[in-house]
Amino acid sequence: MAMEQVFQAQAAHQNELLAKPNVVGVAVGRKNLTGELSVVTLVEQKKPLAALSAQEVIPKQVDGVRTDVIEVGYLRAYQNPRNRFRPTIPSGVSLGHYKITAGTLGTIVTDRTTGEKLLLSNNHVMANSNDALVGDPILQPGPTDGGQNPADMVARLERFVRIRFTDEPDTPPTPPPGQGCDIVSVIVALTNALAALLGSSSRVAPTTAKPQTQTTVTAQVPTNEVDAAVAKPIDPNMFSGEILNIGMISGTKPATLGMKVRKMGRTTGYTEGTVNLLNATVNVGYGSGTARFTGQIITGPISQGGDSGSLIVDGTENKAVGLLFAGSNLATIFNPIDRVLDLLSINI
Repeated sequence: MAMEQVFQAQAAHQNELLAKPNVVGVAVGRKNLTGELSVVTLVEQKKPLAALSAQEVIPKQVDGVRTDVIEVGYLRAYQNPRNRFRPTIPSGVSLGHYKITAGTLGTIVTDRTTGEKLLLSNNHVMANSNDALVGDPILQPGPTDGGQNPADMVARLERFVRIRFTDEPDTPPTPPPGQGCDIVSVIVALTNALAALLGSSSRVAPTTAKPQTQTTVTAQVPTNEVDAAVAKPIDPNMFSGEILNIGMISGTKPATLGMKVRKMGRTTGYTEGTVNLLNATVNVGYGSGTARFTGQIITGPISQGGDSGSLIVDGTENKAVGLLFAGSNLATIFNPIDRVLDLLSINI
């Protein structure tokens, strides 16, 4: 079966699958038993069929494409702390906005316009999940690791991609003007003209009334592609450019099913894994709410809290594949690196 057919089936059915209880994501992968390409539903907890209601059951196929169910647990944005590095700071170590706990410095990047060196990590690591201002202090190590402001300030927040949460109110579009308004204006003008001929001083003024009928609109859940931010170092020479235990990065590479990957993170250090799922749409819990991400990549559990911001690197060559931002004790989730670079206007 062609991959494109599976992607199309996912797109057509992922909203109805995500609306089911216990479902936290939908992706494309291979069935565990047969290796067949399938639409995979990610659940917090896998339950026996007898314990599910008819509405909770995942169909065996959608649009002719087989489905599968994988337990990934509760997905959350990672944060947690550790050590201080001086005089040279590598990537893959503790770092964070002065008001968070700690995350991981992913890698050194350059601004596409100015060529300046910048530090890459997550929005929730360096921009406090949107609750930050450009110029805010970035500490190494992160505050929970003992980082002090201003003594351990190594950079200032430069820019970030805003995270849109699922409970954000929708702004209804302004309805286009209709012919009804013109008709009302004509009637008002005629009425006032007639009143003037009859010698009356009373006049009629047009008002806007709410329509008596209501149109049902399906609320659209805001979605995200990346959890990413960059900061400008106080002294670029403090940063080596190498990722601890991995080395220098030389370009990017798209993720593929079965790809071996690795990362260096603040909490679990150097770990390796395999790409199991592509094009995942997942609901991720943050302290400030839940955010839905699309187009994500999922491996097995190769990270824990505090590893957020780690660069995901190809298993055989030092090419960036993604930016780690969330997971559980059963899965790790990361943004495709090229979307991160494009949305922040940076280069590896």
